Amino acid sequence: MRTLFCRKAALLALLLCLTALAEVALAATAASAPLLLPGKKTLFQRVVSHPASDLMAAPSDTAEKIRKKLTPFTVLYVYERKDGWLQVGASPDRPEGWLKASQATDWNQSLTLLFTPRAGRSPVLFFQDSKTLDELCSATDMVRRIDRLEAQADRIMQGTEAAPENWPVTASEPADATGAVSETRFYLMPILEMQDPFDRVKFLRVASIDPGTLPQGGQKTNQGPPKTAIALVIDTSISMKPYIEQSLNVVRQIYDKILHDNMADNVGFGVVAFRSSTKAVPGLEYTTEVVSDFTTAANRKSLEDKLAKVREASVSSHDFNEDSLAGVYRAVESLSWEDYSSRLILLITDAGPLRSTDKFASLSLEAGELNDLARQKGIWITAVHVKSPAGSKNHAYAEQNYRSLSRLSGNRANYQQIPAPTPAAGAARFASVARTLAAGMVDMVKNTAEGKIMTRPANDKPQGLTPEEEAARLAAALGYAMQLEYLGRTRENLAPSVVNSWIADMDLKRLARHEQSPSVEVAVLLTKNQLSDLSRQLGAVIDNAERTKKTDSRDFFQGVLSASTRMARDPNMPTQGKSLAELGVLSEFLEGLPYKSDIMLLREEDWYRMSVGEQTAVINRLKSRLARYEEYDRDRANWESFGQADSGDWVYRVPLNMLP
Repeated sequence: MRTLFCRKAALLALLLCLTALAEVALAATAASAPLLLPGKKTLFQRVVSHPASDLMAAPSDTAEKIRKKLTPFTVLYVYERKDGWLQVGASPDRPEGWLKASQATDWNQSLTLLFTPRAGRSPVLFFQDSKTLDELCSATDMVRRIDRLEAQADRIMQGTEAAPENWPVTASEPADATGAVSETRFYLMPILEMQDPFDRVKFLRVASIDPGTLPQGGQKTNQGPPKTAIALVIDTSISMKPYIEQSLNVVRQIYDKILHDNMADNVGFGVVAFRSSTKAVPGLEYTTEVVSDFTTAANRKSLEDKLAKVREASVSSHDFNEDSLAGVYRAVESLSWEDYSSRLILLITDAGPLRSTDKFASLSLEAGELNDLARQKGIWITAVHVKSPAGSKNHAYAEQNYRSLSRLSGNRANYQQIPAPTPAAGAARFASVARTLAAGMVDMVKNTAEGKIMTRPANDKPQGLTPEEEAARLAAALGYAMQLEYLGRTRENLAPSVVNSWIADMDLKRLARHEQSPSVEVAVLLTKNQLSDLSRQLGAVIDNAERTKKTDSRDFFQGVLSASTRMARDPNMPTQGKSLAELGVLSEFLEGLPYKSDIMLLREEDWYRMSVGEQTAVINRLKSRLARYEEYDRDRANWESFGQADSGDWVYRVPLNMLP
């Protein structure tokens, strides 16, 4: 009996021991997994660190500092929340230490916001709560209230007026007189919450974090008057004969104005000519050619000698479309932009760009990707499109592409059409329009040099404008935006610093007139390693699509969608070699994202209904994105290291529309 009792006691002790070990193991497993987002099964809680935050060994100010001055904007997984502290780790595998909750911002996806160019929009106002913003947008005198808030916010920011009690505005973009926040400046505005109070506009709860550091490279900060570079990218095919000489005359007339205003060294002109594929038609002589790098009026004779050699082609191209994107790319990459603070490309053509399906197209980048490349280098593109009767069937295609190439934000673009019912009429109108555009840039340089802030263009767009009037309007908006960008860069304007506030993603004054004009655009914060991972994944998907074409279209669609959503949600999420669709979490990833890329918006049934040609066009667009990723990798000026020696940990703000 005693033996039996002893055996039972031993068994019970062993069972208790095993239970205790199991509980310890379960506790350890639980501790090693990040906290889930409320209501989610696969999505973890994450935060982004603020500048000057420390990683501690324990949740106490007196604990050992594991890492001093944690790299700003480090994305960390949250393992525990305790008394104002967060247990965090850089990976979903294990925690590394403790961070004060006040030194981090909750960030449950990788989306962040960037201010759009200040061309035709008002400064963004940051509000204490969404209720105040909702009341403002519902008011019958909305524009008058916005004007009053803007003026008062400016006075408060300048220190000439104290903020009244219950002041609803927490911060504002810098006022016009001080310049915009430079597009080259690195700051972060994570999206914390979203509301959809009105049609096609979102209210966003955001944080705004600016580390106060200067960019790694890029444009020089000139303390003197701005120097402006204007590159003419000219179509020199046969059909452009009436416009080539007019283009060159515009340069000469602008130089006359520059000399008259005593700004001989402040504006430089460069010229790039393009035609089409010499592989298809060897007699074209060149696809692109740099006629002249930037030359100022002080060296006018040198430019005149080069301009005299510009002639139209003697043979026709293989297609009505020409390789205009190759011409723009040549200008972006080959001209000496470094010494110029304001940069403009003026594309002049009567044809659309070669289609991505054309085997003779020399560039992998499509119009949207090329626009993104130019903007990252601080270059504004204006497209002047001559619409002649011969290209009538091509006009819609060309306009769509050139609007994408010259896009500012939303549907706004630096696109100018020139009606040309006859060559003579077209040439005359083109000359006046081109002169108006270029003169607008010169006026911007002169005004800035004299300390004059240009007047903010009216937000409304009158109907029935002549091409010359439309050109004057476009030049005013573009010159205004370029001036604010220059002032903001030279004065090193910071982005507003707020922990918790609400903004509208559309310009409030345009919203009052029932117009949609984005005030912010969405980007995804990626490291070099994450971008490399995305490139490999997308490359594999494209290769598979090329092999299988229509037969495995479902796998292709799901593969691309998985890559895009994973990067938007959590680039570090382990997939163990499987797609998110295979893991059964794709719907959860998509759920609740306030914005989506064009592929995320593509419905599966739409994809299956596409013809092989339509699917091929989508695949070519993805190839263009892949080519853009390669450009991102080489773009050292816009990668932010924050002192990290390993380039794989550097970060880049990739526009959401550049995801697959």
